[in-house]
Amino acid sequence: MFRTMRLKENALSNEEAVEILERNSFGTLALAGDSGYPYAVPVNYAYGHDKIYIHGAPEGHKLDAISQDSKVSFCVVEKDDVIPEEFNSLFKSAIVFGRARILTDDTEKRYALEKILQKYSSGFIKEGEAYIDAEWDQVAAVEISIEHLTAKKGT
Repeated sequence: MFRTMRLKENALSNEEAVEILERNSFGTLALAGDSGYPYAVPVNYAYGHDKIYIHGAPEGHKLDAISQDSKVSFCVVEKDDVIPEEFNSLFKSAIVFGRARILTDDTEKRYALEKILQKYSSGFIKEGEAYIDAEWDQVAAVEISIEHLTAKKGT
């Protein structure tokens, strides 16, 4: 169902792919957008248990696209060192293929938001939990179940 990587010597292990997801702070979420146009949007995220968690406004292009088609791709670029004289770049990236769903269950939504809170504001958990409570109706949470994960490096 998913393509194999063409340059296998550039492939990174699944463990290295997970490390890229764990270490970085943003990725690009790609969705099927309006009128057949792809829609790609940079987002902050948290990773855990073979899932990606994101948050955002409770309405908009991202949620509309997920409601229409749950298939998504998510890309994280960890490094991109351009070497002009060699016409090359040294990079590391991970790509997720999966299915997204908008979390409507309060327990699942809270879990996702707390994962994001722990990743970005670990020194402010109490304040962050109060913020989540205060903004509860103004935020949506999305879970992406990973179906396929690859990573590669430029050499």
